[in-house]
Amino acid sequence: MNQALPISIQIYSLRNAGELDRQFDIAAQAGFRQVELIGSLLENAADTRNKLQARGLSASSSHLSMAMLRERLHEVSAACETLGITQLVMPAVPPAERNSDAAYWRALGNELGSLAHRLAAQGIALAYHNHDWELRARENGATALELLFESAGASPLGWQVDVAWLVRGGADPLPWLRRYTGRVVSAHAKDLAPAGEKLDEDGWADVGHGVMDWPTLAAACREAGARFLAAEHDNPSDGERFARNAFAYLHQLGA
Repeated sequence: MNQALPISIQIYSLRNAGELDRQFDIAAQAGFRQVELIGSLLENAADTRNKLQARGLSASSSHLSMAMLRERLHEVSAACETLGITQLVMPAVPPAERNSDAAYWRALGNELGSLAHRLAAQGIALAYHNHDWELRARENGATALELLFESAGASPLGWQVDVAWLVRGGADPLPWLRRYTGRVVSAHAKDLAPAGEKLDEDGWADVGHGVMDWPTLAAACREAGARFLAAEHDNPSDGERFARNAFAYLHQLGA
């Protein structure tokens, strides 16, 4: 395998493990040195930076809402400078908008592309993060995700590919990764439990402890352009267990 990708952890995965200090402690004690933040942690960026630095952590990136991008872009840019963040990710549209028509997804791709241009001028990459609802066909067989990226065109809008959500949506991730090589900027590393198992965790598994072929997938993510892997679990029953398992697996994988 070629040079290993850096490993981060999406802090949302530890939301039920205690207050923010405890979440950062868990990440650091598991072995992580990078954390992917959520939008609320950009609001007091200096405090977030200090909490990270006290544990030997840094921010690989941050998720943030479309509303923050639209309404508070200057503040967001300043927070990125404070935290040393060079990648932002818009992770999801509101639930009421997820079944929207093709025109909606084209408009979103165009808007995200414009925002990506503005942020790129400041040295910040902007990416979209998928779930499974973007894989539903909207027009002439084209999925919402395809329409979004088609509309973004040659803009610098990237893709943070959530491989497990692609699989849950019925897709083979490898053709998608090949197709969007150069658009991919990072990837979420999580796993699916065998059918009927881990129902208390919504069927998710700690990365490397499920049914997905992560040695192959990690290599494909890297080849498609991913700059790092962020370990994630949407609903772990034990955040500490997840963090320990995820770091141990990805570290030995040499992702």
